[in-house]
Amino acid sequence: MGLGNFFATGYWNEPVIQRADEPAPEILPGVLPPARSYFDRGVGSDEALGLSTIFRAVQIHSTSVAQLSIDVYRAGEKVENTPLWMRRPNVNSTREAFLEETVVSLALTGNAYWRITRDNQGRISNLEVLNPRDVEPQTNKAGEVVSYKYGSRETPYTLNEIQHLKFARVPGSAKGLGPIQAAQHELRGALDLNGYANNWFQDSGVPAGVLKTDQQLTPEQAEEARKRWTDSGAGGVKVLGEGLDYKSFYLSAQELQFIENQRYTVTRIASLFGVPASLLLASVEGSSQTYQNVEQEWLAYYRFSLSKYTREIETAFSDLLGRSTTTVARFNYEALLRPDTKTRYEAHKLAIDAGWMTANEVRAIEKMSPISGGDVLRPATNQPQQQEGNADA
Repeated sequence: MGLGNFFATGYWNEPVIQRADEPAPEILPGVLPPARSYFDRGVGSDEALGLSTIFRAVQIHSTSVAQLSIDVYRAGEKVENTPLWMRRPNVNSTREAFLEETVVSLALTGNAYWRITRDNQGRISNLEVLNPRDVEPQTNKAGEVVSYKYGSRETPYTLNEIQHLKFARVPGSAKGLGPIQAAQHELRGALDLNGYANNWFQDSGVPAGVLKTDQQLTPEQAEEARKRWTDSGAGGVKVLGEGLDYKSFYLSAQELQFIENQRYTVTRIASLFGVPASLLLASVEGSSQTYQNVEQEWLAYYRFSLSKYTREIETAFSDLLGRSTTTVARFNYEALLRPDTKTRYEAHKLAIDAGWMTANEVRAIEKMSPISGGDVLRPATNQPQQQEGNADA
């Protein structure tokens, strides 16, 4: 078997035996396997977003964080007057947009860079999320970051002008590592599979069918038969002569296992970004969705996926507050972990009946105005009643 036929037929694991007196096999153009560099191609953030699952996963992270409020605590007590730069970090944008840009930067590149603007007294007046692809940390011989080069700006930003957030920290690396950078080969395979599936019927090289006969046909007769078949258009009645028989080569999506491969890709990307499959509007084969396990998915998502982004942002804000180690910034997760109405009302009733919450405290949680007499704790209704005759015991 020649080397060209070896690759053309797909016998990747079959040995090629060649005698010493045989000439070298002819290598035909167009049948060589892809070059090694093909498999080593990097997947950029823009290309990765071409996969709808990745776009959806990044959107879920950014939307979740953008809807959270953030407060300042000093020595465990909530500070009522949150600094203006925390309430609206960028004067030219909204707080939600600022948080969204930060999370998207972390998810796509593993890094987020805040440019810090200060007034004449050194107080923070504005924060701006820089394009992470245009920022390059500058290090000294010891590997320590000393400044940040940004785009075509001649003068690098100093450490006092940049707050650098990282998704995953790798010892010895000036930059953080994100999900896309950590799974390059896997994402390349998902992108290639997606492109191959989309172009199968147009560019795969597999014919739609074949006209078959046991008779000897000249090239002219074969071309005439093909022309008569194709010129008759789709549908309708086709007449075959000269002993011709038509066999279709079209394969269904299930026969090509495209659906199974797409499901596998969705599952792998959901795992990579730490997003529950239910949030990606995808079902996992062999699992059933109930209220209880969906709720557990949400808790796991918050604790082990979303908190990576929120903790990084909280730490960055806390560093910029800079007053002391007892002053920290904390997100309020109530908007995400808030249970459904029925569950909340049942919990409120239990708290009131147990005598450790008042009606007005419950109404404050539900964003309702207080009522007259609502500040009085009710006596607990679950205390055991004293038996008659034992009152004086």
